Amino acid sequence: MLQATVNRLLPVACPSHIFVMTGRAYAEAVRRQLPSLSAENIVAEPIGRGSGPALALGAALIARRDPDAIVGSFAADHHIGDPEAFRAAVLAAADVALKGRLVAIGIQPTYPETGYGYIRSGPVLFERGGFTARLVEEFKEKPNLKTAERYLTNGNYLWNASMFVWRAATLLEAIQELFPEMHMVVTEIAAAWDSAERNRVMDDLWPTLPEVTNEHQIMERSTRMAVVPAHLDWTDVGDWNRLAQLMVPQSEQNVVLSGTHISEDTRSSLVLGNSRPVVTIGLENVLIVDAGDVLLVCDRDRVQDIRGVVERSHAAGHVLLP
Repeated sequence: MLQATVNRLLPVACPSHIFVMTGRAYAEAVRRQLPSLSAENIVAEPIGRGSGPALALGAALIARRDPDAIVGSFAADHHIGDPEAFRAAVLAAADVALKGRLVAIGIQPTYPETGYGYIRSGPVLFERGGFTARLVEEFKEKPNLKTAERYLTNGNYLWNASMFVWRAATLLEAIQELFPEMHMVVTEIAAAWDSAERNRVMDDLWPTLPEVTNEHQIMERSTRMAVVPAHLDWTDVGDWNRLAQLMVPQSEQNVVLSGTHISEDTRSSLVLGNSRPVVTIGLENVLIVDAGDVLLVCDRDRVQDIRGVVERSHAAGHVLLP
């Protein structure tokens, strides 16, 4: 999926203009997966500080080359069935970004999804190539089913796909307004990037940053937001259940991503095995992940709860999953 994300962008951005923000534990794997990218374009964070600081540092590094550069933020866990429509939406969003806006690409909802956030769109800004850019009136959290049905009927609500486009300088200005200390830190790290002091400055300053999410603490508070609605055949593959639905939609068939699965009367289950076979009898709708030191067994409808279990385990000094 990381490779697919980069490949979707290559027609509008050459490899030298593509940056990957990741953690140090994954930097070498990213290099192996993306050999066309320069190692300098793979930015590894010492520790996680949320999407806000990551995007701020990315913008600061790009702004050193060109403060007017148009920057897009795209997660590597998205499936997009219509890459051409995706690229057209990105170019339309870039036109809006040139006018000083922070632009979200919003997905036209096709059913009342309760697992996504929503964007309430407002007045029209302008049109380009079949796309209509609108002001953002409000970001909405994941709704219950009744509320999601109301959003779908209303017509002014879009799925928040966490895809954003902006001028590097515009994002940095917004961060300076909202989080001046974060702006100061990422600016200092960027200034040392091409020097022998890069790693020392990064290791010293990065842990001092607060954990900030781009959407909830920057985009939702900014007065510069716009949205470009789009139809992309988009799915956020943010958990194992979504992946299984994408691979085998509307089926009781099991999905085995790795390892050996020996099944007796088992349906609609997802298995990531390791060196030992996974044997199941009389199960339905379960996720099984053999991570070596940890064996995870979970109802597929409860995969959203995995994060909380991992966080509690980390707090207790046990590392369940990386």
